[in-house]
Amino acid sequence: MTMFFSVLILISSISLIISVLLQEGSEEGLGTIGGNAPESLWGKNRGTSKQAMLQRVTIIAAIIFLISALGLAA
Repeated sequence: MTMFFSVLILISSISLIISVLLQEGSEEGLGTIGGNAPESLWGKNRGTSKQAMLQRVTIIAAIIFLISALGLAA
């Protein structure tokens, strides 16, 4: 079981690093909350864009990493 969680941590950490590095920077900062750039917050093609896919991959990899680390620690 330890080997399984170790492999999961390795794969998820590599995918997490790559997905974070491939994401574009956000210059708007908190401007999207104030309504200065509504197209970036609720964009027309937000769900199908490359950035949305990278964001999903990042979230999934982080969740797998967290669960694997907790499983390895137990």
